[in-house]
Amino acid sequence: MANNNKNRNNSRLIVRDIITWVLLFVTVFAVSKFFNFSGGTQVKKVAYSDFINYIEGGELNSATITVQGSIPTQITGVLKDGTTIQTDTTNDVNILEKYLLDKKVSFDIKRNSSSFWSIFWNIVPWIVVLALWWFMMQRIMQGAGGGGSQAFSFGKSKAKLFMENKPQVTFKDVAGAEEVKEEVKEIIEFLKNPNKFLKFGAKIPKGVLLVGPPGCGKTLVAKAIAGEAGVPFFSVSGSEFVEMFVGVGASRVRDLFTQARSYAPCIVFVDEIDAVGRHRGAGIGGGNDEREQTLNQLLVEMDGFDPHTGIIIVAATNRPDILDPALLRPGRFDRRVIVGLPDTKEREEILKLHAKNKPMDDSINLGAIAQQTAGFTGADLENLLNEAALLTVRQSLEKITQNEIEEAIDKVIAGPEKKSLVLSDEEKRIIAYHETGHAVVTKALPSGDLVHRISVVSRGMALGYNVQLPERDKYLQRKSELLNKISSLLGGRAAEEIVIGEVSTGAANDLERATDIAMKMVRAYGMSEKLGPITFGKENELIFLGKELGEERNYSENTANVIDAEVKKIVELCYEAAKQVIKKQIAAVNTIATALLEKETLQGDELKSLLSLIKIGLSANNSQVVPATSE
Repeated sequence: MANNNKNRNNSRLIVRDIITWVLLFVTVFAVSKFFNFSGGTQVKKVAYSDFINYIEGGELNSATITVQGSIPTQITGVLKDGTTIQTDTTNDVNILEKYLLDKKVSFDIKRNSSSFWSIFWNIVPWIVVLALWWFMMQRIMQGAGGGGSQAFSFGKSKAKLFMENKPQVTFKDVAGAEEVKEEVKEIIEFLKNPNKFLKFGAKIPKGVLLVGPPGCGKTLVAKAIAGEAGVPFFSVSGSEFVEMFVGVGASRVRDLFTQARSYAPCIVFVDEIDAVGRHRGAGIGGGNDEREQTLNQLLVEMDGFDPHTGIIIVAATNRPDILDPALLRPGRFDRRVIVGLPDTKEREEILKLHAKNKPMDDSINLGAIAQQTAGFTGADLENLLNEAALLTVRQSLEKITQNEIEEAIDKVIAGPEKKSLVLSDEEKRIIAYHETGHAVVTKALPSGDLVHRISVVSRGMALGYNVQLPERDKYLQRKSELLNKISSLLGGRAAEEIVIGEVSTGAANDLERATDIAMKMVRAYGMSEKLGPITFGKENELIFLGKELGEERNYSENTANVIDAEVKKIVELCYEAAKQVIKKQIAAVNTIATALLEKETLQGDELKSLLSLIKIGLSANNSQVVPATSE
C-alpha cells in the first residue's frame, strides 16, 4: 500500500514537471510571437504617403497586402536595402493591385476571413504569462508542505493543529502517574468549564512544564491531554523554531500564537522546549543570537503587555536546569509537574497495560517482574515486553513465558547474548570466580541489592554478568550501604586474587564505578571523617551546550591531596573487607563457582539455595562481623 502511494506521488510529480515545462515553452513562444521576434527582423512603421514615395522612387522590392474581407487593412513592404516597412490603408484593393503592377513591384495578397486570430495572438500571450505566474506562486507558497521552495514559508509556524483528528490516547492509556494526571485534568476541566474556577477568583496556570527523565511518559501525557481535551490542540517541537536565518524563529513564534488566538480556547504543546528555552547570555554570536531572539519572542507572547486568555502552554523537557529563569517564573510556566521514574506499583500497572495485546502465560507474575525492574522507565518496560514477544516468535512458541521475560531483562540490562564468542577453559574459570565473588560479597554485606542472576555467558561488552536488583524502591542510601556497595563491586577482583592467585583486566569497570562512588562520598556527600561535612568542587557546565565540561575547583592543592588520600583509603578499606569475606566463605565460593561453570547461568531457587550457604559477612564500615541481613 505504501509503495502504491509512493508511486502515485512520483507520477504526480512527473506530470506536474511536464506541465511546468510545457507552459514555459508556450510562454516563450507566445512572447516571441507577441513582440514579433521573427528571425531578428525589425519592422519600421511609416505613413501611407511615405510608402507611396518609396514605390514612386523605385525603392520597394516586394509588398504584401493584408485584406480583411474585401478591404485592405495593411501593406508590408521590403525595400531593396532589406528594410521592412509597414503602413495602414483602406484604399480599394483593385486600385492597389493595378498601381503595384504598373510600377513593376511584385506583391502578394494575404486574406483574413476573421479578426479572431488577430485578437487571439494579442490577448492569449498575456493570459499564458499570468497563468504561469499564478502556477509558480502556488508552488512557492505550498513549498513548505510539498518539498518545494520555502522562500515564503520560513516565518510560518510548523505546529500541527489537531481538532477532530486529535490523538486517540486518553488517560486510560497512561498507567500510574496519578498525581500527574490530576494536575493536567484540572487544566482540561478549566477549559471545559471556566466558570467553576472563576467564581472563586482562581486563575488557571498559563503554562505547565512536564519534567522528568527520558522515557517516563511526558509526551504520552501530552497526547492524553490532546485526546481528553475538547479544544483545539497545537503540537510543535522546540527545535522547529530554530533556523540558521536570523528572525525566523521569532516569526514562527508570532505565527503560532496568532493561530492559537484564532482558535482559543486551545492548548499548545511544545516538546523538548530546552532546544529554544536555554539560559540567555551563555554563548556569543551566531546561531545563539537567533535562539535568544526566539526565546524573547516566546516570553513576550506568554506574558507580555498584550495578555491572551484561553491559551494554555504545555511543554516537556528533561533538562529543566538549563532553562532560562524568565521562562519558569509565575505568569509563564506557573506549574512544574514531575513525571518521574515509576515505583513498584506503577511499574506493575505499566506492565499490565502493555501486556493486554500480548498472549501471556498464566504463570507469569507481573508483580514479581515489577520488583525485578527497579529503575526502569515506562519506555524500558514497553521495550522489555516487546523483546520478550520477539523472543517468543523466534522460538515458535504459542505464549510468552517467564523464561522469555527473564531473557529479555538480561538483554535490556546487559545486552544480547554473544554465542559466537569462544572462551578457553581457564578464562571461563576466571570469569566464574569473578562473578561468584560479586555475588558472595553482595550477599554477605547488606547494601540494599539482591543477587538475581549470575552467568558466564557473554553479553554485550561483558564476558560474564551479575544481575543485582534493589530489593525495594529506595530514595536514600546510608554510608554503610555505600561502603558495602563498593565492596560488592570489588568482590570479583578479590576472588580472583585469592583463588586464582593474580588479578586480571576483568575488574576495570568495577574499579571505575567503585572509585566514582568513593569520590562522591568524599566530595559531594560529606562522608569523610577527616574532611568533615563539607562539599568540594562545583560542577561547571556550558548552558548552551547542556554538557558538564569541567569543574570549578574551590579548594586548595593540599585539600585535593587529602581528598585523593581519603578516596584511596575508602577503596582500600572496602577491598580489604571484600577479601575477608571471600576468605571466610571460600567453601561457598568454590561450590557456587563449580555449579556456575557446569550450568553457565544460575538463577531462581537454585541460586537462592547456593547463596544460603553464606551465613555471615564483614562490614566494610567498621571491619566487624555482622549478620548478613539487609534492612
